[in-house]
Amino acid sequence: MSVIATLNSLPLYLICGAIIAFVAVICLVFMVRAYRAGVKMGMDEKVLKRVMTSSATFSVLPAVGILLGVIALSGSLGLPWPWLRLSVIGALHYEAQVAQGAAEHAGIGGLSPESMTVSAFTTIALLMSICIMWGMVLSVLFNRGYLKKIGIKNPEETALNKKSGFGDMAMSAMFIGLVSAYIGSYIGSFVSSEGLFTFKGDFLPLIVVLVSGLVMAIFVYLSEKKKKAWVDNFSVAASMLVGMTAAVLINLL
Repeated sequence: MSVIATLNSLPLYLICGAIIAFVAVICLVFMVRAYRAGVKMGMDEKVLKRVMTSSATFSVLPAVGILLGVIALSGSLGLPWPWLRLSVIGALHYEAQVAQGAAEHAGIGGLSPESMTVSAFTTIALLMSICIMWGMVLSVLFNRGYLKKIGIKNPEETALNKKSGFGDMAMSAMFIGLVSAYIGSYIGSFVSSEGLFTFKGDFLPLIVVLVSGLVMAIFVYLSEKKKKAWVDNFSVAASMLVGMTAAVLINLL
């Protein structure tokens, strides 16, 4: 049996499916408790049901981006594992980046079904799981004490009224640096190393980046300038879909 066939085997589906089902049950339990708490506080039941319906509706299209990530990773990691990783704790950009980096350092050159081995998958799966959990663990253990030390007594109220600080700027700078590094690598692969600026490499990633960036810019414009905050729910999924569509059309041409 090939490695990919093993990664799509019934035992893995049962293990990953059981974990996802457990998390789904927890979500339902908390949803019911939150609804009952709202009713107990005197909130209108019609309003609560409307909030639940609208939240579920606005979760559908953003989830398309996650589905695309599951499909993209399933070719080299099988379907159950990406399904599990992108259903519990994680983010699409994180999972794909860590999986690619782990595959390169595992000696298989990158995410590829032909080169995937059991030991490489084990390394990738461990890194994808272990690296993401520390934010949650450290928050549970130290977040309350840290907030008290910096003078925040009511985190909920502070979150509603907070202004952009160093943390927000640092996160923005980190992602700008990350995107710049990727764009630099795409440019490097496009500019052939055989000679100075011979441009013999693959230009497709650069086109996809450009198209996706333009689509995201349109959504940012609508959200910030036109005060249509609801479009933020669809920006990532739409940018990915349009970028992938552009790649397909360019390959056809």
